[in-house]
Amino acid sequence: MALDFHLRAFQEQAESFRRAVLQADPDTVVPTCPGWDIRRLTGHVARAYARARTSLTVEPGGTRPEIAEAPADFDAALSWWDELREDLRTRLSTMDLDREVWWFSASATPEDWARRVAHETAIHRLDVELALGQGGDLFFDPELAADGIDEMLTRLLPLGDWTTRQHEGTVLYHAADAGRAWLVTYRAGEPPATGAPSDAGLETGATVAGTADALYRRVWGRPSSAVVTGDTALADVAAGR
Repeated sequence: MALDFHLRAFQEQAESFRRAVLQADPDTVVPTCPGWDIRRLTGHVARAYARARTSLTVEPGGTRPEIAEAPADFDAALSWWDELREDLRTRLSTMDLDREVWWFSASATPEDWARRVAHETAIHRLDVELALGQGGDLFFDPELAADGIDEMLTRLLPLGDWTTRQHEGTVLYHAADAGRAWLVTYRAGEPPATGAPSDAGLETGATVAGTADALYRRVWGRPSSAVVTGDTALADVAAGR
């Protein structure tokens, strides 16, 4: 995906997120983020933007950037969110695309962070829409949703400590409307590996199938219409990472 695609998605999802949070009372409970309300969710997204902005200035392999806490007041948190969104968009639009910057593991480029904030915003926009009872009316474009599935399975899922985890087997994800499929292989004590299925007759431990929108929601642990066959527990590993 090109940087322009992710910046456009970031802008569109951010505008929708902002409209949605302003429709809700700050004390509205967010069922898909247990223990959170709209106020806390807004601050969380603002902190994600702050982390992305700071990470663009830190060399690969450096210490994980420390990020300030979001203001407790909703209006102040939203104002911080506004400031960070505009500054981050400007930085991402003007940086050297080949520059290596800090990432959670190894290194990344500004485009990786544009992708990260686009999907962070999209998923939490969904959370707000669900809190408002409007999540069923939202449908993510297949191209955007498939890109979000790919980010989760290839970039985010392997993060963290897998040395004590005992998952074994493969999960096939198939988003027919996007023409995309991913095969995730789990081995005990190792980070999962994701690639394209190479054999149409491949036996898998589980299959997750549906629209890209449904799979996008599924891998992020949100209510989804995706159909799961086989080992449900194995299929749930990504969502419960």
